[in-house]
Amino acid sequence: MKHIVVGTAGHIDHGKTALVKALTGIDTDRLKEEKERGISIDLGFAHLAIAPDVRLSIIDVPGHEKFIRNMLAGVAGIDFVLLIVAADESIRPQTREHFDICRLLGIRKGIVVLTKADKVDRETLAMVRCEVEEFLRGSFLEAAPIITVSAKTGAGLEELRSALAALALQIQAKDASRFFRLPIDRAFSMRGFGTVVTGTLISGTLKAEDEVELLPTGRRLRVRGLQVHNEPASVATAGQRTAVNLPGIEPGEISRGMVLAEPGRLRPTTQIDCAFQLLPGAKPLKHRAPVHFHSGTAELVGEIRLLGEYLRIILREPIMALPGDRFILRSFSPVFTIGGGIVLDIAAPRRAPVERLKILEHGTISERVALFVRESPGGMSAADLVARTGLPEAELIQAGFVPAPGWFVDKAWFYRAVTAIEDQLTQFHRDKPLLPGMPRGELHYPALILDALLASSQNVVMNGDVVRLKTHKVAFREDETEATRRIEAAFETAGLAAPSVNDVLAASGVENTRARTLLHILLKEKRLIRVTADLVFHASAMDRLHQLLIKGTRFSVADFKTWTGVSRKYAIPLLEYLDRQRITRREGDIRIVLP
Repeated sequence: MKHIVVGTAGHIDHGKTALVKALTGIDTDRLKEEKERGISIDLGFAHLAIAPDVRLSIIDVPGHEKFIRNMLAGVAGIDFVLLIVAADESIRPQTREHFDICRLLGIRKGIVVLTKADKVDRETLAMVRCEVEEFLRGSFLEAAPIITVSAKTGAGLEELRSALAALALQIQAKDASRFFRLPIDRAFSMRGFGTVVTGTLISGTLKAEDEVELLPTGRRLRVRGLQVHNEPASVATAGQRTAVNLPGIEPGEISRGMVLAEPGRLRPTTQIDCAFQLLPGAKPLKHRAPVHFHSGTAELVGEIRLLGEYLRIILREPIMALPGDRFILRSFSPVFTIGGGIVLDIAAPRRAPVERLKILEHGTISERVALFVRESPGGMSAADLVARTGLPEAELIQAGFVPAPGWFVDKAWFYRAVTAIEDQLTQFHRDKPLLPGMPRGELHYPALILDALLASSQNVVMNGDVVRLKTHKVAFREDETEATRRIEAAFETAGLAAPSVNDVLAASGVENTRARTLLHILLKEKRLIRVTADLVFHASAMDRLHQLLIKGTRFSVADFKTWTGVSRKYAIPLLEYLDRQRITRREGDIRIVLP
């Protein structure tokens, strides 16, 4: 089933609600005040099966200028518009404002309906038709069908139904494969069910028992049940008018403008960079001017920052918005529509050059992804990029460079980073030729991306936590070779009566820093064995000690001192070392040589 969202637009008392009722049999005026005053105050909803596999969700909006904010909450996200003009009044102020709003929101299809045809004669009807054609010339509705109807007599309704069916078949259905988003337009309590929210599902799919996130609060909730067009349903898909039963929350905690979304995917923002179109006749925008910002079903107060031909809007409260979303700006006071535009970025850096914004407005997905990851040192995680763009990870992977699972980087930056690591290692080996390599921790890249960088180099080798160039070999100078011989000989001659490390290094013939490096090399090569921070033994002495220990033998500290000829100063650290190496096991004052 294809689901298409249709919105009405037009001046107050031009017959929008009566037309919807005549088409669907549903009276969209649900409030007592609406019945008493005979005008629509809030949004109304109806549905119509227009073809065997096409269903229309119709959003009836109020026409009075005082309720434009309600109209904006309904018209956002519609697929096409029914522009209503009463034959007995022709074009009126809210006709113009509603039409401007539809144009600014990027609506590209629609049908023009001349209502109340029963109230005028043929000449008047022809004149109004000419006025409407002139009004629409050069606009997105210039070629739209203009259909004359009377909700009272039923004249023209079949022609309108046929036009609705034909247009609905041309419209591409909303994308049910994207992350689901449900902008909330109502929240109320229903006896026997509890809290219910309603909205038009603008993307994705929602199922009963799904976990959802209420944005911008971030609260996690469970879907107890669903209704689609007032009928129970197990699944709701993009384009459907949906009611969601949410346990564990009160209606007063939810307001129009909040959004239900897939948990953990999307993030609210208080800063929006955007392309903007000022309406003809509106005064030029002023830097830091307050405005009313309308997006989806939300209305917030914001402040303008002029960025050349673009805008940055700083909002007083967070909103759930994504690049590609349309919005309307209305002046702060007096309140009237001044323009609208499209969201380009929801987390821009402090400075946003015009060239950057042009890429976001006109660039391909690949160019936009490349821009975001280039601005983030070391790249971006898939989760961050999904939240920034609203695009599925699979689509981002096709557009971006992913050297490590779940991580996006700029391709040029990646290969520059590989070269930079090789240059850094070259300098390290030049400065510290006696070390086998650089500690991995000194390469300051995110761990996940560092593995990919090292793996991409043909010239780098990793040994544990040490990174080196393939060509690097520890090269001793003549004095270092002699110093190494002296250090090793000093420990070898001493046997188990190990000399002071500091004394040996001082007598090595080279300065202390180089002498300690030589000591570490001997330890790494296991020619020397470190037992404690201050006790180092030659490997040959430790081999002889192992030969003294016969498997299964039980001995005391005194026995050990007798066998080895060492004092308690050396005996205790050596025995503790043997315990750590699982060569011996201590049981009270006795040790056992393990098999």
